[in-house]
Amino acid sequence: MFRLASLWLALMAAGIASADEVHVAVAANFTGPMKEIATAFERESGHKVLTTIGATGKFYAQIKNGAPFQVLLAADDETPARLEREGNAAPGSRFTYAIGKLVLWSPQAGLVDQRGDVLGGGKFTHLAIANPKLAPYGAAAMQTLEKLGLHERLAPTLVQGDSIAQAHQFVVSGAAPLGFVAMSQIKGGGKPETGSAWVVPQEMYAPIKQDALLLAAGKDQPAAIAFLRYLRGAPARAVMRAYGYGL
Repeated sequence: MFRLASLWLALMAAGIASADEVHVAVAANFTGPMKEIATAFERESGHKVLTTIGATGKFYAQIKNGAPFQVLLAADDETPARLEREGNAAPGSRFTYAIGKLVLWSPQAGLVDQRGDVLGGGKFTHLAIANPKLAPYGAAAMQTLEKLGLHERLAPTLVQGDSIAQAHQFVVSGAAPLGFVAMSQIKGGGKPETGSAWVVPQEMYAPIKQDALLLAAGKDQPAAIAFLRYLRGAPARAVMRAYGYGL
């Protein structure tokens, strides 16, 4: 089995662990913590982190078409597993770096109650979600609506963003008064945004296990291997915890 730690030590021993770049494809929900983690990693390692933010489903297509990403930080565990099976990654390098949490949020104070009853009240014109075919948080939102028996009733109100970042922007801009977003988007480094929110109970949707993967383009790259090693360490985990992720 591929071992990140042992390969990193081997690269150091070979004297090729000099400063380098790592290109990371990052699921949109992880934008905030990634900025902090990348900054700390660059300061500690000397490596440079290049990030591309987007929807996990789109990253899959881009990687299959030869995009030069070296590391994938997905919003699910299925996409990395599929890429690994299909030979687009270093075998055995996949691991769960965070557990995502779904939240119904509005910048308007008092609109969203602590039990999510606003969804059944019908006092809104639009409800923002991420595209469930591209974004795991969108799929979780649809599962929640189905669990509540509100999917068909609320279907005409749904406005879909390609990613959870776009769904969040719909709510911020006022295009939708409320929407399903990631906890990390409203907790901003441990400081909740203003407004009102309902943290959706875990039993409403399948666990959002977010997996990291060393892609084929990064399997021999010291910076990519070092970044994944750093992601599993205490400093990175502290940042993730501050943004509301489960570990």
